[in-house]
Amino acid sequence: MKLSSSLIFTSSYLGAVSGFSSLPSVSKRTVSTLVAERPFTSSQIYQYATAPEGLVNVADIWSERDVYSMEQWATQYGMQKADGVELYSEDGGSDYSLMTNSGVAAGETVIWVPSSIVINSASVEQEFGAGCLQEVEAVLIQIDEFAAMKGTATDSYYRLPLFRLMVRLLAEWEKGQDSVYFPWLNSLPRQFFNGASMTKRCFECLPPYAGWLASTERTNYGHFNMALKQGYVPLNPETIMNREAVKWAYNVALTRFHEIWQPDRQKLIAPMADMLNHAAEHNCEISFDYEGNCQVTALYDIPAGSPLTISLGDPTNPTPIFAQYGFLPQDCATIFCKAMHLDKQIKELGYEFSELLIQTETGEIAPKVWDVFLYDLLQKSDPNSAQEFGMACQNDDESTKQYYLDQYYSYTLEALKEHVFGILESADKLTMRAQSYDLETHPRVPVIVAHNQLVIQTFTMTATLLQQMG
Repeated sequence: MKLSSSLIFTSSYLGAVSGFSSLPSVSKRTVSTLVAERPFTSSQIYQYATAPEGLVNVADIWSERDVYSMEQWATQYGMQKADGVELYSEDGGSDYSLMTNSGVAAGETVIWVPSSIVINSASVEQEFGAGCLQEVEAVLIQIDEFAAMKGTATDSYYRLPLFRLMVRLLAEWEKGQDSVYFPWLNSLPRQFFNGASMTKRCFECLPPYAGWLASTERTNYGHFNMALKQGYVPLNPETIMNREAVKWAYNVALTRFHEIWQPDRQKLIAPMADMLNHAAEHNCEISFDYEGNCQVTALYDIPAGSPLTISLGDPTNPTPIFAQYGFLPQDCATIFCKAMHLDKQIKELGYEFSELLIQTETGEIAPKVWDVFLYDLLQKSDPNSAQEFGMACQNDDESTKQYYLDQYYSYTLEALKEHVFGILESADKLTMRAQSYDLETHPRVPVIVAHNQLVIQTFTMTATLLQQMG
């Protein structure tokens, strides 16, 4: 596809956006006439020579990850690790993590990475120039505002630090072996299994909650890609039009950043520290000092032979981790109750998804799940009682809550049964559909099936419990 064709599509997409005047850095005219006035040419804002040799081949998903050269490189730049801390792989080199062969004491520094090789979203603006990023980020926000009108917004303003990391990664990638980060780039995975990497057919195999989270990541990547093609960033046009490279850079940024909030909000990637994997009961934590140096510290005594782990998300709800990182935690004790159809009621009660859980080992339902289903029933049958019950939930008035739960127990139980059996029927069909796909063309099937089977196993136990209740 020619570059101009892509830009014409993007310009027409942006042309429908209203309210551009609220973003002074890019006027309505600038956006709507972007194709005509700011085409990609080597004689204007891009004056690059032929791309250097030795680019990391991000399209080759079977390319070997050279993690040990990366470790040597990081050490040369000042990275330090405790004695006995080693890289290892349990699957022959597709995924790597860190472990300790000699044990680590509580409070001990496991890894230290100097700020000189930490990639920091806050420093990208200084490196590329505030003006250039201000323009492209204004376009990104406008794309998201237009998407909000169509119900597909992803809050790009909140994700601007992630966009900056992606741009920086692309800038380093296109330098090839001339980049100081080449050994690290060459150690990174080429294939991802998260929502941004899924296809439409993948989404057709996911339950609503997982599908919503995964498609949000995919939509966000699409908005980033669209903004990137407007030509404001100082990247080679061949890089910008390289779909595999852009998606790879997005996924690297999305799956390897660590966020801090002091002295201001930043997303950072620390080579070597980014090799730590997730665990619900993690034994390490990552921190950054005010100079940007990264420190990984042991939370408690870690015996020899143990993997070194951090938390990548809420351990009570594995589905967001699945959508962002592309794997299903094996040690999750709970999952969300999947009541996406009651999102309005959940918000009205002031509840969080992390409170509406089902135990994966027993199938037991959290009390607040009962609250949500009863609140929905009362809204349909008795609005005055719904208001009183809702206030009781918001104010932790347990006696009033219990009164309504007792009065409407049988109705709430039936509503929960209908929901649970519906989820089981749906998850079973979705899993059968996924298993019918060819793994060669749909390599994300195993993680999708694993997610659905966790839902089926958990909800089967829940169904048994509900049947026993009446």
